[in-house]
Amino acid sequence: MAGFTVGITAARRRTELGTALAAQGARVRYGPALTLITPMADEELRAATAACLAGPVDLVVLTTGAGVRAWLDAAVFWGFGDALIATLQATTVVTRGPRTAAAARAAGLPIAHEAEASVQLLEYLLDSSELAGRRVAVQLHGELLRELASTLRAQGAEVIEVPVYRWVPPEDPEPLRLLIEEVATESIDALAFTSAPAAVSFLRTSDSLGLLADVTAALNRTVLCACVGPVTAVPLQNAGIPVVLPARTRLDALAAEIIEQLPRRAPRLRAAGHDLEVRGHAVVLDDELVMLPAGSMALLRELVRRPGQVLSRGALAPLLPGEGSEGHAVEVAIGRLRLALGDPALVQTVVKRGYRLGVDPGTVASRARVVR
Repeated sequence: MAGFTVGITAARRRTELGTALAAQGARVRYGPALTLITPMADEELRAATAACLAGPVDLVVLTTGAGVRAWLDAAVFWGFGDALIATLQATTVVTRGPRTAAAARAAGLPIAHEAEASVQLLEYLLDSSELAGRRVAVQLHGELLRELASTLRAQGAEVIEVPVYRWVPPEDPEPLRLLIEEVATESIDALAFTSAPAAVSFLRTSDSLGLLADVTAALNRTVLCACVGPVTAVPLQNAGIPVVLPARTRLDALAAEIIEQLPRRAPRLRAAGHDLEVRGHAVVLDDELVMLPAGSMALLRELVRRPGQVLSRGALAPLLPGEGSEGHAVEVAIGRLRLALGDPALVQTVVKRGYRLGVDPGTVASRARVVR
């Protein structure tokens, strides 16, 4: 993974993911898309709990095991623990997924129905329950559960939204802004998401910065978009962005998938008798990693993108942040690139026209794009 840069949008457990990638040599960029409000400090969760205790609850919908445990722990912290357990034991409980059911049973809650997913959960509620006039508590978990709550309201239910693990915009928006700009300019190689709310926030913030079109294009072209699971991927797929998913919905599996995929996507070609593999901020030249400064990397990436084609100084100059005349800036940058690569034949000068990569006859840059 040396020479690759990976962006991480997670706030919670970001260090765990970043450490796994950095251990393999990757450069990691953090840009948390959201900040997590811990349940015990969440006044909205406390108000929702008080609403549940204020009168009989006819139905409670539990959606995540961690959320069930966090809600009950927060209630104990506030002094509501026994009262909340008693309220939930006296109502009809339906759950989504085996982990949620296990957490409910561990708390001593009777379960009337176990659904595998949100869709099956909603079908059960609509088919088996007369919802008009009933008080229903829904433990929220992302945008999909808000839609479920809205559907129940449309059926006449009084819905209490229980926002366990609520996400809000990051306290410091600057790291996210910088990460979005790096994606838009294709300055990173992969972008990792661990929750659907973070994906929604990333896209909305990109739009507010006027960079959504550039970000979407980059994620369709060169930047690998990796999600921990199918639920996380939904907002990105709805935006037309292809994603890579690990076989298991686990953080370690996500890290392993990125580590496997990125080297397979790197452009490879043969030039001036050398094997060349271009990574995000480095090149592997005949099995040796060569680190390059940003300007040299930008020039090489463009030359590799058009192997064998002559690119003028005017075409290459916008890739450089340097000062002075565009011709001189390009000449200096090309000189540095040749020096770093160690063989001037790799980048050839075409008199009065520009520069080209000295690709061997019949060679084209190859890039393997693997999307699941």
